[in-house]
Formats: sequence, C-alpha cells, structure tokens
Amino acid sequence: MHTPTLLRDRPRSLQVILGGVVPFAVGAIAGIMVGVTPAAYWAVAILAGVGGVLAGLEHRNAWGGADRGLVGGALYGIGLLVAHAIAGTDATVSLGSLPALLPVVTAIIGMLLGALGGRIARGMRDREEDQAARELASR
Repeated sequence: MHTPTLLRDRPRSLQVILGGVVPFAVGAIAGIMVGVTPAAYWAVAILAGVGGVLAGLEHRNAWGGADRGLVGGALYGIGLLVAHAIAGTDATVSLGSLPALLPVVTAIIGMLLGALGGRIARGMRDREEDQAARELASR
C-alpha cells in the first residue's frame, strides 16, 4: 500500500500552495457558488471536506492532520466570505446568524477532518512497518 509523501518533505513553495492557497481558493469558489445555487455550494463543500481528509494523510498522525485542518479550514472560511462579499450576491444557503464566525466553524470542521486523515495515515504507516518487520523476521 502506498502512503502519501509527508507535507514536511515537500518543497516549501508546494507546502504554501497546498496548505494555504488551495484551501483559500476552494473557499473562494464556495463563496461564489453560495450566491448561485445551493447544490453547487454543497458540491464544493463536500469536495473541500474530502480534500481536508486527504490533506491529513500527508501528516504522521492525527495531531499533525488536525493542525493542518485547522489552518486550512480557517482559510477556506475566510476565502468563502471574501469571495461572497466581492460577488455581492444573496446567499442561497444560510451562512449563520453571524457570518463573521464562519471561519471559526470551518476551522473546527477542518481540524476534525484533518485529524481523521492523519489517523488513517498513521494506521497505514503502522501496517507497513509491521509488514516489513514480519518479512525481515521470516528471512
């Protein structure tokens, strides 16, 4: 089974793009879609959620994934609010009674999804190490 490359092993420029630019850009797309149709908004939100879990896979454990998810989720929420404000459309989906708190909510959700991905990655790496140890012992 293939385990993803750790984010810390990637070049710094790619770390910035994957950890900062991508979550903000996806949030901006969601911010535009929130004024278009609920289905488009939710499709982007689900894509972002899957991306949050996949991003967590690039960390050694759930703590690393949670850290990345916290930052990515906050950037997603900020991107969503900024793009929605620039678009100037009416939201077709409720952004809550206090939209300014949306980045806090998305940060918490991102943290949980990233932690899930980090936990899955930890299990994958543990299984690979156990298999390698068994193969070495059988020689």
